[in-house]
Amino acid sequence: MLANYVPIFVMLPLGVVTIDNALEDKDTLVKQLKELKKAGVDGVMVDVWWGIIESKGPKQYDWSAYRSMFQAVQECGLKLQAIMSFHQCGGNVGDIVTIPIPQWVLDIGESNPDIFYTNLKGNRNREYLTLGVDNLPLFNGRTAVEIYSDYLKSFRENMSDFLESGLIIDIEVGLGPAGELRYPSYPETQGWAFPGIGEFQCYDKYLKAEFKEAAAIAGHPEWDLPDNAGEYNDTPESTEFFKSNGTYLTEKGKFFLTWYSYKLLSHGDQILDEANKVFLGCKLKLAAKVSGIHWWYETDNHAAELTAGYYNLKDRDGYRPIARMLSRHHAILNFTCLEMKNSEQSADAKSAPQELVQQVLSGGWRENIEVAGENALARYDSAAYDQILLNARPNGINKDGQPKLRMYGVTYLRLVDELLQETNFDIFKTFVKKMHADQDYCQDSEKYNHRLGPLERSKPKFSTEDLLDATKPVEPFPWDKETDMSVTGGGGGLLSYLISKIFSLFK
Repeated sequence: MLANYVPIFVMLPLGVVTIDNALEDKDTLVKQLKELKKAGVDGVMVDVWWGIIESKGPKQYDWSAYRSMFQAVQECGLKLQAIMSFHQCGGNVGDIVTIPIPQWVLDIGESNPDIFYTNLKGNRNREYLTLGVDNLPLFNGRTAVEIYSDYLKSFRENMSDFLESGLIIDIEVGLGPAGELRYPSYPETQGWAFPGIGEFQCYDKYLKAEFKEAAAIAGHPEWDLPDNAGEYNDTPESTEFFKSNGTYLTEKGKFFLTWYSYKLLSHGDQILDEANKVFLGCKLKLAAKVSGIHWWYETDNHAAELTAGYYNLKDRDGYRPIARMLSRHHAILNFTCLEMKNSEQSADAKSAPQELVQQVLSGGWRENIEVAGENALARYDSAAYDQILLNARPNGINKDGQPKLRMYGVTYLRLVDELLQETNFDIFKTFVKKMHADQDYCQDSEKYNHRLGPLERSKPKFSTEDLLDATKPVEPFPWDKETDMSVTGGGGGLLSYLISKIFSLFK
């Protein structure tokens, strides 16, 4: 039965290390970590904020508070997943702490605001640097990619003992806002509200110039970036770009969407290649997070996915090319919204989180990579846990060996006081046990076929044709209707259904 075991991690609080680079309440953290350990949790995940570590100036890194925190995690017998968080904390769903990117970078942005993602109206987003500056030496002689690479090198040097001891088992490389490989198309700081379609974010001068160059090479120097795709809170049909028979279906629209999505893919590819070089030989895996944009998924245009950079339509897979790119770096695809059911979403959002999860995970498995995931919103009810369990093993338990489909791991968001309240924590402990296929906590990951060998060098880069080949839609793997490892003891159960319905009323 151990072959069915899916390890479960818990995301630490956003401000566990403060903006002043201090681990202020270590005693409380250690107490909470011990509670998680007693519950059978395998490890924790934590954001390692660029805005904290390199805040004092270029290449002035201070890892001391994080070293103290890592030591506490190690002493509690938990494993660690570290996120290299090159984005701002604050302005996204669930952000209760504000940690900007380093001030010296923001200062450069004062005189050159085009280093930030920009929408059609010219609004700048200071969450994350535009991919348009990835290879431009605008930061005291360094490019954005060199900044990220230097940060990763410093992490490896300063955390070498934790890497060698096996504490750190994966490095998730932040590739955009909220640490996700996407454009910041739906920023609450600029007035976006669910289920708005969002806006394209490629109107900084660098990406504008790149697009004009690409259009000219394609024989269409007259083409410009879209000016008819609406505003953050529009519906698709109210825009010329996304409406039925809209611009997105024209030659010009397809060219733009291919360019926009490919720029994002190349951005992730280049930074992961750097990460692979830095952590070569370490016994860990690299990972990248993809956002679960489930609203407007049921429409032909998939507008909210398109503005975020996922060129996904009924006849075009926008996620398998990402999985294919990740495969060359031996990287895990980490997806979100695992807890969501279609029935919990408002009908006007045309939302389909279940089919989206099925599509993305299937694409990862078809590309022979490991897939992991997390919940998008805080949930403490059995219906949410059962949905996560279903996605973790879509065809259930295999009593004779490894199940056909099994997620590599799941991270639960997040460690807060509410999770540790007795009633909530009791059901969470049952959830952990079910993730482990009713087996006891297992420290030796090889026993459930997780072998962590030294990280190998990335394989050769895929051609554009290879990546475009991955856009051909393939039927997703079939999913069971409900998990065979329900936290209620049944196969989903009436109680779970009622809780789910009550939750949807208060959403």
